[in-house]
Amino acid sequence: MSDQSMQHGQTDKDESWDLLIKSSQGSTVDISSVWKYRSLAWMFFKRDYTTLYKQTVLGPLWYIIQPTLISLTYYVVFGKIANLSTDGLPPFPFYMSGAIIWNFFSTCLVSNAETFSKNASIFGKVYFPRLVMPISVAMSGALVFVIQTLVLLTVSVSIILSGQEMAFDYRFVFFIPVLLIYIFLAGVGAGLIVSALTIRYRDLVYVVGFLAQIWMYGTPIVYAFSQIPENYRWIYYINPMTTPVQLFRQVMFGTPGIPLQLIAANSAIAIFIFVAGLKLFSRAEANAMDTV
Repeated sequence: MSDQSMQHGQTDKDESWDLLIKSSQGSTVDISSVWKYRSLAWMFFKRDYTTLYKQTVLGPLWYIIQPTLISLTYYVVFGKIANLSTDGLPPFPFYMSGAIIWNFFSTCLVSNAETFSKNASIFGKVYFPRLVMPISVAMSGALVFVIQTLVLLTVSVSIILSGQEMAFDYRFVFFIPVLLIYIFLAGVGAGLIVSALTIRYRDLVYVVGFLAQIWMYGTPIVYAFSQIPENYRWIYYINPMTTPVQLFRQVMFGTPGIPLQLIAANSAIAIFIFVAGLKLFSRAEANAMDTV
């Protein structure tokens, strides 16, 4: 047998073992493939949970300390100094309810901004749907949200037992899953958009935290929606985070509600952000390792 024939046969044998993974650029994310890797998402979730406070003295107690200190700061600055209305609700539960909502959203947004650059070493070694990473981050944020909501529940019950008048409806717990899904759509969607853009525009990594802070002040976290002048309320129709904050307080404490038109507009924008995020993330995924 000639050397040429042997080389040709060897080439055919080598090619038979080649595996071609086609790019998903321009297509939507394959949700079924993400579901197949759900155990990996769970592994990353446990990793984040165990390593976040591994070298700290107080450990997971920071989940409780953080919203407490933030709420106290808001109480002093916006309650005592600025004397802003809390719609008749005791200041502490008012500020804490807004803070824990925003904390979950901010985690989904800011922590996912560097999905490709932070995980470049992992992405370069093994294939799995990159969407697993943002989902695991959201899972960690959801756990913190549940823990902090239990803290808010404890504070609210303590206020009632102390003799202060405060409306409270325990049925708010049935609203929690809806709230988590809504914030997941808005937060993860925004995070996916930013992470896709940071592949080309690295400066966004340094700006996203600042923009999130501005976004917070454009959301009724430290002030009541009822105090917003009518000619400025259009801003809150395009801010998808208005709805979860207001509905959470309304369902739990009976604060004044918001128009159905605002809820519908916010929900539509949240869904649009999530879909747009999936599209951009899917397109960025194909070329990420070439540009990161």
